[in-house]
Amino acid sequence: MTEQEGRDAMSGDDSGAGLRCLVTGATGYIGGRLVPELLAEGHRVRCLARSPGALRDHPWAGDVEAVRGDVTDAASVAPAMQDVDVAYYLVHALGTGKDFEETDRRAARIFGEQARAAGVRRIVYLGGLTPVEVPEEELSPHLRSRAEVGRILLASGVPTTVLRAAVIIGSGSASFEMLRYLTERLPVMVTPNWVNTRVQPIAVRDVLRTLVCSTRMPDDVNRTFDIGGPDILTYRQMMMRYAAVAGLPRRLIVPVPVLTPTLSSHWVGLITPVPRSIARPLTESLRHEVVCHEHDITRYVPDLPGRPIAFDESVRLALQRVREARVATRWSSASLPGVPSDPLPTDPDWAGGSLYTDERERTVDASPEALWRVVEGIGGENGWYSFPLAWAARGHLDRLVGGVGLRRGRRDAARLRVGDSLDFWRVEEIEPGRLLRLRAEMRVPGLAWLEMCVDTDDDGTVRYRQRALFHPHGLLGHAYWWSVSPFHAVVFGGMARNIALTAARTAPRAVPGSAPAG
Repeated sequence: MTEQEGRDAMSGDDSGAGLRCLVTGATGYIGGRLVPELLAEGHRVRCLARSPGALRDHPWAGDVEAVRGDVTDAASVAPAMQDVDVAYYLVHALGTGKDFEETDRRAARIFGEQARAAGVRRIVYLGGLTPVEVPEEELSPHLRSRAEVGRILLASGVPTTVLRAAVIIGSGSASFEMLRYLTERLPVMVTPNWVNTRVQPIAVRDVLRTLVCSTRMPDDVNRTFDIGGPDILTYRQMMMRYAAVAGLPRRLIVPVPVLTPTLSSHWVGLITPVPRSIARPLTESLRHEVVCHEHDITRYVPDLPGRPIAFDESVRLALQRVREARVATRWSSASLPGVPSDPLPTDPDWAGGSLYTDERERTVDASPEALWRVVEGIGGENGWYSFPLAWAARGHLDRLVGGVGLRRGRRDAARLRVGDSLDFWRVEEIEPGRLLRLRAEMRVPGLAWLEMCVDTDDDGTVRYRQRALFHPHGLLGHAYWWSVSPFHAVVFGGMARNIALTAARTAPRAVPGSAPAG
């Protein structure tokens, strides 16, 4: 669907048809799952994204209108709000720096003002559950900002539904990944005191159902709702019950009082794929009890049989998705704040400057299809086909300085799509069967890309072409490139060689004129 066709569909007569919904954060964990749920209910969806191209490989991409914009830019939000009935606010500025609270504040005001100006009928916002007995100044900056955003939207003049959830359990969620890796990797744990804090987890399926059903709330509803599952558990109990559902031996958990939020985030970052920048707000939020104080949402979204889903069942469903490789979105689906997002330097609109390259080429004794399977399967459990110790060391170094490291892995073991996180890379471009371009999200003093290309010459020769590019920032960037360039022959040269050998070994190319064996 083109942007113009999408606008025409959005502005048409909606009598008897679904509502017109704007979804922000569609590249993220919740937004990417909400869009198909809205479509299944017959609603028409417009997605506001800073990089609409990151949505193109989603199964539902052809059924929505994708527009470019940023919630901090009123000029781009205003046209996105036109002809919209319900606007979903599913973004936040966590991790963008010390001023993230001000960024959240400004974005929420812009969103509310533009929604009111456009005549939007309802705003729906998913925030964090906060303890009512704790003064707001004692809350973590993360929870404090989420609460403030809710208040701003409620005061916008547009009827607003603010849903407040604690720990969301679903395949790929940051909370689930943290719980999963801590429990699976540590049969004996020395843990922070927050493992004894009571929380009320909720299954992602119940979150999505509530978000979708919020579209039909009466116009006079403008309030906050606490949403949670049927179980109230300590984090220790959650780990024990996860172990039981996953078939693991009972875990020994020893809480100690000396682990501060900063130390806790380092501990979580060391054990799990969740980087410190995300682990810290998650652990800080667990300092206080986060339990629902009302269940008024049932007036508008009645409970169904078996709903809300119990904790054990939500874990079972999430694990089933992981084991079947059917994880639709992950916590890493959205680009992490602060990582490079500039276009490839070969793009026409690139501003210029220094550009270092490392280019490799190999002739491959395999079919183009076999070579592409190796290329598309790179990373995660398959590794990077060269000097594993060097890649592991680079991943550990990245996590030490607050980066994502190598442990994000892959969303799908065999298939990639634009926008997928891939260890400390992000899929920037993919042309199936021919090109995979990755943008670095590790901490480096510049911008970096890795391209892998499958080509076939006129005579049928299959070639693998690989190119690493680095655009340095300042003197430190130049020094970084020259300090690591002596290792390129081992890392990048070995990578090209082993990719070619793996493709040839797994599916050697047939010699023309030869008869099949057997």
